[in-house]
Amino acid sequence: MSEQLTVDLCVIGGGSAGLTLAAGASQLGLKVVLCEADRMGGDCLNTGCVPSKALIAAAAAAHGVRAAERFGVRLRTPVDVDYAAVRAHVRQTIAAIAPNDSVARFEGLGVRVIEARARFVSSDAIEAGNVRISARRFAIATGSRPAVPPIAGLDDVGPLTNETIFDLDARPDHLLVVGGGAIGCELAQAHARLGTRVTLVEVGEILPREDREAAAVVRRALAADGVTLRENARVVRFEQHAVANVAVVAGNDGSEDSIAFSHVLVATGRRPNVEDLGLDAAGVDWTPRGITVDRRLFTSNPRVLALGDVTGAPQFTHVAGWHAGIAIRNLCFRIPAKADARAVPRVTFTAPELAQVGPTEDELRAGGKAPRAVRWAFADNDRAHATGETQGFVKLLADRGGRVIAATLVGAHAGELLAPWISAVARGAKLSEMAGLTMPYPTLSEAGKRAAGSAFAPRLFSPRTRRIVRFLFRLPF
Repeated sequence: MSEQLTVDLCVIGGGSAGLTLAAGASQLGLKVVLCEADRMGGDCLNTGCVPSKALIAAAAAAHGVRAAERFGVRLRTPVDVDYAAVRAHVRQTIAAIAPNDSVARFEGLGVRVIEARARFVSSDAIEAGNVRISARRFAIATGSRPAVPPIAGLDDVGPLTNETIFDLDARPDHLLVVGGGAIGCELAQAHARLGTRVTLVEVGEILPREDREAAAVVRRALAADGVTLRENARVVRFEQHAVANVAVVAGNDGSEDSIAFSHVLVATGRRPNVEDLGLDAAGVDWTPRGITVDRRLFTSNPRVLALGDVTGAPQFTHVAGWHAGIAIRNLCFRIPAKADARAVPRVTFTAPELAQVGPTEDELRAGGKAPRAVRWAFADNDRAHATGETQGFVKLLADRGGRVIAATLVGAHAGELLAPWISAVARGAKLSEMAGLTMPYPTLSEAGKRAAGSAFAPRLFSPRTRRIVRFLFRLPF
């Protein structure tokens, strides 16, 4: 090694978790080294959240133009999608955000950035490039990558993942999406709205982790946008034919048929990046599901923490950032902060969006609990009618004491509307408190308030209450 460093904290991985931790620890006075072998910003900036949402925004614009006639706005020519310009928009979005995650910015914060792959050589040292680093503490934040299933012939047809689909120069003619989770559904709908023929194959039902009623709303929206859904089916092999590539798809009944396609996107989940880190040399326990951590995010080596996707935690950027905050409290302030995922939200950015905090109703009932469910449809919301976005509903789940334990929203801007319900779940707020809030009119946020209020309508307007009110009304003031 040509250089030896001794620091307070060495962070491995320049994605959301690693960057947040490195920036915070450095600004709090620690001597910090950050090792990143690929691009700063990780999956979220370069191949995940940012490019996908930029693509979704372009797709929403195209859809909005096509749907303008419902508002009395008529177009004289058909919509023309310039896919190269869409790709430029995606790249411009990444470029606009990239300086926040750049080497220059972090060096300006006092972080030493080493652009090389890091590997543990002992329990208290790593090597990265030509540098050997000893540290009081290490944090592993190497994230995850797409999991590509072993389907016969897949390698021969040039499979795309979220890491490569945004590099396409031309719009796909027929995109086959394998996997009906959030990524698969988002990118299937976006490409359909941009003019691509899309077929989505899912071994079960789409969005299997989400509320079934809410997933059904998304299912109808995908079909309305032209996505051909093949649920309860699986791709058994890929074949190369003279005219086109073909996927052979088997249904649950054993029948098989073929789908010709121009491009295939594999969206069947992700796997943690635990390989080639020297974890055994560091004395860090791990499995193919991720690095094993306790609730404070410490590994089996007390010098080493692990954050974000690499731990097998829910694979969201906001979870990675949350983990970094827990690590800062533990390392810098010696506050015994623990990860409690009860109020961790998630959003599927289809149109309509599907947002969830806490368990679904099915999950609670499977665990032997009987939550009280109240709901309000966006079709009963005035703002939704004004904007023509009446699909979906708000569903709130409460315990016997009336405390909000979960919320499902499916509809326009559901991800934005979820915020007060994240707070309600985190605080254990009661439905009565949420029903008593004053929401601005006319907004979609009224739907949540009305859902909470509906819990009290049967008792409030009961014959007994009416008799009491008539009696009280006759009393002198």
